[in-house]
This record gives sequence, structure tokens and C-alpha cells, in this order.
Amino acid sequence: MTADAPTVPHPLQPVDESWQRGLAIVAHPDDLEFGAAAAIARWTRQGKEIVYVLLTSGEAGIDGIDPADAGPLREQEQLASAAVVGVSTVEFLGLPDGVLEYGVPLRRELSRVIRKHRPDVVITGNFRDSWDDEGNALNMSDHIVTGRAVLDAVRDAANRWVFRDQIEADGLEKWGGVKEVWATGSPKATHAADTTDTFDLGVQSLQAHAVYLRGLGSGDFDAEEFLEGFSRQAGARLGSKYAASFEVFRLGLF
Repeated sequence: MTADAPTVPHPLQPVDESWQRGLAIVAHPDDLEFGAAAAIARWTRQGKEIVYVLLTSGEAGIDGIDPADAGPLREQEQLASAAVVGVSTVEFLGLPDGVLEYGVPLRRELSRVIRKHRPDVVITGNFRDSWDDEGNALNMSDHIVTGRAVLDAVRDAANRWVFRDQIEADGLEKWGGVKEVWATGSPKATHAADTTDTFDLGVQSLQAHAVYLRGLGSGDFDAEEFLEGFSRQAGARLGSKYAASFEVFRLGLF
């Protein structure tokens, strides 16, 4: 009897980069830096405009620091991190870290954000149940809630009869211009961006979360080593040295 041949991951296709305005919506400071920041550096170098929106301030993310102190600290780290990759606009929605709830109120808030910024592409984090195909590395509720709400809010923002008070009272307009939603770090990734030239910026962007990283595990977390492992794997599937992978959701067919 012979052993089964190892499964070869399918190749990744290049993401469509024919867009100008991107909106990155994630749950916590550091979510984008654990994979997507190097790609964002690539796109800002191309002259694209990207805005970050953080649902929470990550205040419950450092065990040894009270949330009242951790929130402002993590906001400052996120601002510094975003600047490394060329992002100057960062918004914090102030929702409660660790206990985000999927529902109409969250969809309403994200619809407002999308109508305000009018992006061509929306980037979010992995919202599958796990980080791997085997289901061994379970995802967390905040990430799952955020991604699901982002997908629905993109469609809400395009419908003039949903959250119509934003249009009639707040002066916003419906926005149906989002071409695709990209979820970084998904085990079902289909596409990727070559980050060979901006990998170092991605590392620096993650390292900017210094206090948070010191609180991980034994406190000796190596940002470069961590990112290199995932980036090389994605790069091999794309045909480059390094890459950031994304699951792509195309709009207009729902």
C-alpha cells in the first residue's frame, strides 16, 4: 500500500488592481497587519487611496493592561502602523472589543461608512470558521461577525431603500460602486497580490504594534518570521517570492 500523495494547493490568481479607492474594514488594530499590510503598501505606492476603519480599539486585547489604558495605546499603534504603509486616514468606530454582534445595527453603521467613503474595493479579514481547511485553527467571533456584516453592508449601501435615513436626513447617497470584497487570510483564498517589493514595509507595519506583540505568548513573537512563512506560501502559489492572499467576493450576483 502506498501513502496518499500530498495535496498540492491550487494556484492563486492576481487580484484585479484596476481600482482607485479602497476601504479596509476590520475588527481590531493589528488585523490588517497580520497579512494584508504589505499589499496595502503596494497599492498606496501605485497611487491608490485607502482608508482604514476599525470597529473596535482593541481594548480587550492585552491581558496585562486595563482596557481603559489599552484602547488609546492600541489606537496610537494603529495610526503609526498605517502610516508605514501609506495610509493616513484611520477611523475607529468605538464598538466593544471581544463582543461584537452581527445584526442590523452593525450593518447600519458599516453602510454609513461605505456610503461616506464610496470605495471601489472593500478589504476585510477572514470570516470563515477557521484559518485552515482542516478546521484546526479556529477563528474568533469578532472576525466572523465583522466579515459577514461587511458583505451585507456593501449590498445595503447600494440599496436606496435600506437605511434610507442616511440618504434623506444625513445627506449621504447610496453607493453601488463596490466591485469586490476581499477577505485576507482566508483558507479559501483564490487570489493574491505580489508583495515582494513591499514585504519589509508589511513587517514594519506589524512591528509598530509593539506593546500588543509583547503581550503575545512568551513575549518573543518574531513579526518577520511569522509573516515570511505565510507570504512565501502565498507567493509560491502566485509565482512570486512573497504574496498576500485573498478570498474574492464579486458583487452584483447576489
